[in-house]
Amino acid sequence: MPYETSIHLLQGGAVLVECGPMRLVIDARIGKVAQPQQSVRAAEQAVRFLEGVAQARPFLGHGYRELTPVVTDPLALKMIASAQAVGDDDLTPMAAVAGTMADAVADFLFHRGMTRVLVDNGGDVAIRSCDGEPITVGIRPRVDSQGISHALVLGPERTAWGVATSGFGGRSLTRGVLDAATIVAADASLADAAATAVANASCIADNAVVRKPAEEIDPHTDIAGLDVTLGIGVLEPENRQKAIDQAMRRAEQLIASGIILGAFVACQGLNTMTRFISERLRAV
Repeated sequence: MPYETSIHLLQGGAVLVECGPMRLVIDARIGKVAQPQQSVRAAEQAVRFLEGVAQARPFLGHGYRELTPVVTDPLALKMIASAQAVGDDDLTPMAAVAGTMADAVADFLFHRGMTRVLVDNGGDVAIRSCDGEPITVGIRPRVDSQGISHALVLGPERTAWGVATSGFGGRSLTRGVLDAATIVAADASLADAAATAVANASCIADNAVVRKPAEEIDPHTDIAGLDVTLGIGVLEPENRQKAIDQAMRRAEQLIASGIILGAFVACQGLNTMTRFISERLRAV
């Protein structure tokens, strides 16, 4: 059944498009001048992108290692590639779906002459810029909060960035206990898959953590058979630190492999970040 689609012009010239599970905010500019007509065109294209991914969904909810020969949609192939790059066995290509959609829309606009593009897909953000100006991105200490605790400044040394956040209370199921794992990468697809992996790496044993098989929470889940976090009370202090340490070790591995560019993780008042981000991160 086709998804119901709505497209709305927002104050300031950005556009909101909602279609099934997709909720994109698209902001396209030439210089400092908003280009709402181009954003509307991109919103219409986003729906077509979603239709292509939806057709491949029966395959994308499974392990990524043997999928490439049976999938032809270019965005589905990018999702598979991002899951493969991160490499965790408990990831499926669906771990990269939000970021991949954001990337596709951002590239659509950037290739049409926009000099600054931000596409926010529920907190997974694709950024494209060639205007020479830094871009400031807010960092949330909790994935389910609108509050901003830090500001991340992305410099003009790159034209493409991806920033994605995962953790307990977000749109997707997590196996860990982090309130937020925010990842910076060369694009949002990689950042999305990596954020899932880093958040999952914070899985620790604690009496305050309630877990259930994923299929008991979502019968359509792509990670059936795996336990996911259902509830978190107050963790023991040493376990909070252990969760942070485990997540950061996974992030550092991904940085060393060239998969991501930096990470910020937070757990019940504790937070830390990799050196890459710390040079550009400030409290707000």
